[in-house]
Amino acid sequence: MDKIGKQNRIKRILAVRGMGQVITVTIGLIILCIVFSIVNPIFFSGKNIANLLRQIAPILIIGIGQSYVLITGNIDLSIGSVIGMSCMISATMMTKGVNPWAAVFVTFICCLAVGVLNGELVSRCKLPPFIATLGTMTIARGIAQIVNNNYNTGSIGEAAKGFRNFFYYGKTAGIYNAIWITIVLWIVFNFLLSKTRTGRHIYAIGSNVDAARLSGVNVHSTTIKVYVVSAICACTVGLMTCATTGMGTMDAGNGYEMYAVAASVIGGVSTLGGQGILLGTVVGASIWGVLQNGLQFAGAPVAIRNITIGIIVVVSVLLDVVVRTGKHRKKAN
Repeated sequence: MDKIGKQNRIKRILAVRGMGQVITVTIGLIILCIVFSIVNPIFFSGKNIANLLRQIAPILIIGIGQSYVLITGNIDLSIGSVIGMSCMISATMMTKGVNPWAAVFVTFICCLAVGVLNGELVSRCKLPPFIATLGTMTIARGIAQIVNNNYNTGSIGEAAKGFRNFFYYGKTAGIYNAIWITIVLWIVFNFLLSKTRTGRHIYAIGSNVDAARLSGVNVHSTTIKVYVVSAICACTVGLMTCATTGMGTMDAGNGYEMYAVAASVIGGVSTLGGQGILLGTVVGASIWGVLQNGLQFAGAPVAIRNITIGIIVVVSVLLDVVVRTGKHRKKAN
């Protein structure tokens, strides 16, 4: 009975949507780590592991937000600009003497507004998500530029030392706070996606939005929720960026929408909707971080690193499309 129980448990795990690709990319991640450790033994040093985890943290956070959106069959291109907006709003307020935590609160409200706007445009106004979030991407970047009159801010100062320690430099139990923040966000949003009615509705919309609507799912409300989650994640990374640099930079978050998609699709989240788990996003973000870190140790230029990530993303999406198309054909026959 124990043997049969274990076999059934394994079958249930493998039956989870996207688990197959998670296992595959985890094997790939292990191989990458072994290769880079052979190329440079410093790769597995304590100092590099700590830096690697801090590199992975923001990519995993925005990957969580993008995963939520992709599972519904939509996309969020505004993530990078919301990061920039978050960084600039919070930094500008702090340089003007506003209490750092009041600045954080106002920044979150502004970013949440972008998330709600994205959800309204996609769900209520029926705009294609690519167009809707492309528009809000431009708006958010414009806000990032205008809040300090088209200038990067100066230093946020000593008054923001607690803010900087909380979001990046500080440690709790020997682990950087940025990593703790990432862990907490992953636990909360993984629970929401895998254990709640809202999570089931998110998958239902991605699988078949019309069937979901007919079965009583509030598509409008759920779509807003996933874009709000994406905005929360982007806002958090913007605050981390501000804490890291100690100032606001207008180009903060440039290209991060690509990193978010990379973390999601490499980890098995389908761009066609209805499939993927946040465990895969952890692996996808880790592959991105290990590649960036390992290729840097190997002396590869930034261009080669970007080309490598781009190829992996294209191949991941292509495989997903081929597999999903093949399954639909089998069902049709």
